[in-house]
Amino acid sequence: MISDPEAVAALERADALHTALTHIVLEGGDLDAIAEAVGDALGYGVVFTSTDGRERAAHLDQAQREALARADLVDPTGRVRVERIDPAGTAVGQGEALVRRVVAAGVDLARLVALQPDGTIHASDVHALERAAIVAALLVTRVEAITAVENKYRGDFLRDVFLGRAGEEEYVAEHAQAFGWHLDRPVMVVVAVLDPDAIAVLAPEPDDRRAWHDRFAHAWRQVSATVDETIASVAFSREVVTLVPVDPSTGPEGAQLTVDRIIAAVRGDRGGGRVAFSAGVSRVAEGLGDLPEAFRQAQRAVEIGRRVHGGGSVIRFDQLGLHRLLALVPDGAELSAFAADVLGPLAARTPEAADLRETLQVLIDTNFNVAEAARAQFFHYNTMRYRVGKLQRILGPVATDPHLRLDVAVALRALEIVD
Repeated sequence: MISDPEAVAALERADALHTALTHIVLEGGDLDAIAEAVGDALGYGVVFTSTDGRERAAHLDQAQREALARADLVDPTGRVRVERIDPAGTAVGQGEALVRRVVAAGVDLARLVALQPDGTIHASDVHALERAAIVAALLVTRVEAITAVENKYRGDFLRDVFLGRAGEEEYVAEHAQAFGWHLDRPVMVVVAVLDPDAIAVLAPEPDDRRAWHDRFAHAWRQVSATVDETIASVAFSREVVTLVPVDPSTGPEGAQLTVDRIIAAVRGDRGGGRVAFSAGVSRVAEGLGDLPEAFRQAQRAVEIGRRVHGGGSVIRFDQLGLHRLLALVPDGAELSAFAADVLGPLAARTPEAADLRETLQVLIDTNFNVAEAARAQFFHYNTMRYRVGKLQRILGPVATDPHLRLDVAVALRALEIVD
């Protein structure tokens, strides 16, 4: 017979939770119901998150949320910093928080975070929380199976819209409403992709890569819905596409600010296993008929932006400048040949050639002002003069011939495209 009052109370809480979880499973409840049941039975604050900390369901009052924030366990975008919470317990003011993985068949699905604001979490309650995580895994698996089918259907439909084969505009608008989307309005198309270099560093297994992409797509859908529940956001095989509405009163500038807010929220503080990503933003598509071209613009923007500016870039199509025209050349080999013809040995993929190309670009940017270029590269003036002479021996009179200088400038940009 158990005589410890605290242990008896913990067993009673666990029994009450077991009964509540059984009802939830039988009645087809969701994560919100589990969070509420755990919170009511154990007296804790409870939040279910994605594996990287994006809130999916919660039973937290304002004081509990503030306690997590004061403990630096919530980032400015609202992401719970699950990577900072120890499974054995982390101090939160006078209380304690702990985290449990929600796993099914070896697949990491979510996180369960429990907060005891006024003391430590009892060992018996830990077992109850682990039972709740198991039930949550069953529900998440069921929901994600249904969601995967729904998202594929949505993705196929939006892909048909971009390919111009979804049907008449009136039908497309009505069909989109069945998904809760409002497509028949001015929008900016945003294409976001996980950066290949960031993925390569992590050397993931195929299943990990798929899980990251699913998590990435879910973050875009969740964050976009907080801005406007009628925003369309779908995952294709390698990219996530989101249609951000343009308010006529604020125009493209206001829409771009909205895009920036969404991107900042999806990116968070890059904790919790978050992978870096790049995004491209189209011009304003005034109606359904403009969506195919806007999608192509966003694709070109993200592809060229990543090549030119590196991972983590966010580029608007209108910012591409000359790269926009170069991207229209269908044959990359032609661009490479043009660069080789104009730049000669400077087009080589060697550190020495890259170093001289950097100096050449600085000289072009400064209109061949040797003193200014030397300061920009932290070279002695005579060193820069020597480099100018070397470049002109390779290229010809690039410092004085405006037509040659234009060819050289375009060739340098072409190399960025095909690099």
